[in-house]
Amino acid sequence: MFLTRAEYDRGVNTFSPEGRLFQVEYAIEAIKLGSTAIGICTSSGVVLAAEKRSTSELMVSSSVEKIVQVDRHIGCVTSGLTADARTLIDRARVECQNYWFIYNEPMPIESCAQAVSAMAIQFGDSSDGGSAMSRPFGVAMLFAGINEGVPQLWHMDPSGTYVRYGAKAIGSGSEGAQQTLKDEYHKDMSLQEATKLAMSILKQVMEEKLESKNVEVLVMKPNEDFRMFSKEEVEREINAL
Repeated sequence: MFLTRAEYDRGVNTFSPEGRLFQVEYAIEAIKLGSTAIGICTSSGVVLAAEKRSTSELMVSSSVEKIVQVDRHIGCVTSGLTADARTLIDRARVECQNYWFIYNEPMPIESCAQAVSAMAIQFGDSSDGGSAMSRPFGVAMLFAGINEGVPQLWHMDPSGTYVRYGAKAIGSGSEGAQQTLKDEYHKDMSLQEATKLAMSILKQVMEEKLESKNVEVLVMKPNEDFRMFSKEEVEREINAL
């Protein structure tokens, strides 16, 4: 006799008769409550744009970081639980430094995403006696960067699945944003066009008014490492919409 759904979702490693892991699905649903982030990869570079939510007027907006530097050639944006995101970002940074120390070259972006996904699926009981998360990480990540002169964008979700995308949206406004990306994205668009598209999508899906204090933008080119837009540059992009 099958157990009810409520009984199957108690165990993080317990499959339902339909072959589903409810705890992983719940973690994916948690991401839909997070702030919206968009990544666009073109032949000339890659753009990341993210919403910064402020839960209080007393909060210092500059202390909230949605787009972070993993390595000189890799940037990352997250959506979901901030504490989980910081844990995975720390792992990504360590993996990049270890790779440089061993091989004396920058870590490929796919390898970085793979290393983080390996940690993301180590939830539940640990067979080797090591430490493990008691639940899946409730965060989705977009890794963007330049690998041997080629711009790349990789997406990872709580199931540990990492996939390369041309354009991807995560967070609360991801459904509408993803549909707009399908309609308007093409890989030969310029970085300026990609930045304008990302900003216009954020303007549509964000609940608050789009301002320089509640959005972050990263642009990376083959000849240029991690570079965040300044407040003035963000304001200029907003005014151009």
